[in-house]
Amino acid sequence: MTQSVVVQVGQCGNQVGCRFWELALREHAAVNQKGIYDEALSSFFRNVDTRNGGDGTDIYKGKICSLKARALLIDMEEGVVNEILQGPLRDVFDSKQLITDVSGSGNNWAVGYKLYGCQYRESIVEKLRKTAEHCDCLQCFFIIHSMGGGTGSGLGTFVLNLLEDEFPEVYRFVTSVYPSGEDDVITSPYNSVLAMKELNEHADCVLPIENESLFDIVNKIHQMTNSGKLGSTVKQNSLLTSSAGGAKITQEKPFDTMNNIVANLLLNLTSSARFEGSLNMDLNEISMNLVPFPRLHYLVSSLTPLYTLADVNVPPRRLDQMFSDAFSRDHQLIQADPKHSLYLACALLVRGNVQLSDLRRNIERLKPSLHFVSWNQEGWKTGLCSVPPVGHSHSLLALANNTCVKPTFIELKNRFMKLYKKKAHLHHYLHIDGMEQSCFSEAISSLSDLIEEYNELDATKGGPKTDPGRLKIAV
Repeated sequence: MTQSVVVQVGQCGNQVGCRFWELALREHAAVNQKGIYDEALSSFFRNVDTRNGGDGTDIYKGKICSLKARALLIDMEEGVVNEILQGPLRDVFDSKQLITDVSGSGNNWAVGYKLYGCQYRESIVEKLRKTAEHCDCLQCFFIIHSMGGGTGSGLGTFVLNLLEDEFPEVYRFVTSVYPSGEDDVITSPYNSVLAMKELNEHADCVLPIENESLFDIVNKIHQMTNSGKLGSTVKQNSLLTSSAGGAKITQEKPFDTMNNIVANLLLNLTSSARFEGSLNMDLNEISMNLVPFPRLHYLVSSLTPLYTLADVNVPPRRLDQMFSDAFSRDHQLIQADPKHSLYLACALLVRGNVQLSDLRRNIERLKPSLHFVSWNQEGWKTGLCSVPPVGHSHSLLALANNTCVKPTFIELKNRFMKLYKKKAHLHHYLHIDGMEQSCFSEAISSLSDLIEEYNELDATKGGPKTDPGRLKIAV
């Protein structure tokens, strides 16, 4: 069994991370009813003997003593981390896994990256090494952060850079929450584009998620639950409701529910690493099979059923319908149109009682309606994990490397240029030590190059479906 470490940075990263750990514990509790520390748990949790005080030693077999998440929590404002430490997860983390400050990054990438990056570098490296030392076979780092704020975008990408320096052999998966066009942080286009340059250069895989898509999905769930179409109201104390038990349907920005969706994406993504399955997909296989060009590593994710998070009595979706849903825009965590764009590759991670024949049949059924690049017509990667999400018979996560992410990047570039042309708010960044105007020009140039690479691929769409010419070897 391999282990992975989660690094959650900033307010958004820590709130999503908090939901991930809660749901992961709930999932393991449903399967592991004897309370034995097994391989499944070891992938994301340590079992620590805390009875003698001090650090506690790791216990590899037998009863669960005290579970500790393989995680590092970083935020330059204490609020969210303190909340986690006072909540139900307080025993899953200890002070050696936290790095906090009090002043925040003021929605400024340069403060997060240049100022706090330098200030906390040694402390972050030391805590990362400690966490890595507790792993037998460290396979992957998951970074969860947002692109719009200062700590998430700045310190988040600084940590990504550090990971490449310190652990070059370990895969770096980044879950990035992109701000919406109506974002209330005026400098979010600057922060996002500056962060994008780092993601282009240092990440193995990025799962972009848009706040707008999450908001739409949450509204759809509320409509379904309110209309009674799902055959039941939301259960008391469900994942859709607050810890106080009242449904958060009236709340204007239901971040908890939105964070649940991202947490469920991570649960499905890591299910093969945590549980048995007839066709387990290693996390490094995603990067190896879905990323043919190193910079084009942005994967569009879609989840079904979305009501995993609603804890409502959903009639089970027909299996074939579930596969169709995964390719519909309603189930995507980014607003894009993959069906009319070009697929470089696609992965299907299925959980539950699903046969390999069901997978093959549905791929054959869907294939004609999807445009794959000529040199990778069979670019499908599949994974089967036998443990379904709690309360469901099966679920599906589709990850597509598709040129449909391009409009998101173009819109981001336009919003950046609107500010940059007027040199608006630049002085907030340029007074930070080490931050120069060239950082902005390099970042926008990196984003423009990325868009151009997608344009070149799009231009090949509809071309002949022939095998690429192969090298002839002179004998």
